[in-house]
Order: sequence, then C-alpha cells, then structure tokens
Amino acid sequence: MNFELDPFEARIIGCLIEKAITTPDQYPLSLNALKNACNQKSNRDPVLDVSEGEVQNTLDALAKKHLAVEKSGFGSRVPKYQHRFCNSEFGSLEFDEKELGIVCVLLLRGPQTPGELRARTNRLCRFGDVSEVEQTLRGLAAREDGPFVAMLPRETGRRESRYAHLFGGAGSQPRIETPVEPAAPAQVQVDAEVDERLRSDAQRLGDLEQVVKVLQKAIEDIRGELADIRASGRGRTWN
Repeated sequence: MNFELDPFEARIIGCLIEKAITTPDQYPLSLNALKNACNQKSNRDPVLDVSEGEVQNTLDALAKKHLAVEKSGFGSRVPKYQHRFCNSEFGSLEFDEKELGIVCVLLLRGPQTPGELRARTNRLCRFGDVSEVEQTLRGLAAREDGPFVAMLPRETGRRESRYAHLFGGAGSQPRIETPVEPAAPAQVQVDAEVDERLRSDAQRLGDLEQVVKVLQKAIEDIRGELADIRASGRGRTWN
C-alpha cells in the first residue's frame, strides 16, 4: 500500500467517496459543494470550517498524487471533481461495497468501534450485524495489498476496541496493538460481559462473606448466653 494522506486530504477523499454513493446525480462535485461536504456537521469528526481556497489547494495536491481529477460534464461552466482513490480504471485499489463503506466512514470520522461503524455506514452499505462488520475489518487488515485498517488498543472504560484506517502515512499512523490480531466475531463484547460478570460475582462473594461473619458472631453470642443460663441454673437452690 502506497498512500500517504494528510488529515485534510483524507477528509476530501472521504467526502468524494460518500457523495458518489449517496448523491450520484450530483457527482462529480463542484468546488463549493465539496467545501460544504468537508464542513458538514453530521458524520464528520472533527467538524471543520475550511475555505474554497484551502479545498482547491488540497485538490491540487491530490491531483499530483493521481488521487483526484477535474471531471466536468459536457456544457458545464463549473469545474467539478471526482476521486481516483479506488474502484477506478486509473488505479489497482479495489474495495467491495462493505469495505468501501467502512473505509469512507473511517476517513470522515477517524477511529471507531465496529458498533459505531455499523450504525454510521447505513447510507453507504448494509451490515446484518456487528460480527459482519468485524469480519470485513479483519479482511481489510489482512489483505495482501494492505493492510488498510488496524485495531487500536482498547481504551479504559470502553467495551470495544476501535479501528483506524492506515492511509495516513508513516508519520501519522496510529499506535496499533502488537501483535495485531483482530478479535473473533463478537469476542470483544463477550470479553467485556465476562469481565462484568466476574466483577459482579466478586462483589456478591464479598457480600456473602460479610453476612457469614455477622452470622458467626451472632451464633457465638447466643452460645455465650446459653452457657450463662446453664451456669446460673446449676447454682440455683429451691426452697
């Protein structure tokens, strides 16, 4: 894999992929439409406020990398742009529908969990369940012409690990888990549930031990009282 996108280049490529799928009648995009897509508040992280000039400069940089091109229709007075990032006759990088949906959302929003990816790709592709997302992620991580994604170390307080794209170049790639072994389907959720059950069991065991101590103390007190009663009975005389 030989892609080195800075964060803004990744945003532009992600926007072009997204709009090609969701609004094909309006694709390729004009400079203004692409600027609005980059600054869109939904399905973007971080939310940006860039100018047309900044978008144009980045498009020029992408054109030098052969990853974007001006493609205006017949009679169009406004220059329009499309990506050559993947699934193009100009390159060898090919993704199926589900792979492309995941890559697109990772480019637009950064690292995400399989559950987040399933919810956020629903306009781009369809996943039956989270395990199907995880299967696609494993494929992207293991491809011979990749890897294209990597699983990040699980953060404290999170039940699932997040995945990141690897199109950012050597200087900006995230720290990945070593070794990178994607979990089996739904394994992350299972591990979290097991951890939760173990914590609950430990708490219940501690509560039971405390109850046993209280009961033992009560029994010892009762035995002491019975011994006192017996002792007083033996020393009593009857008239």
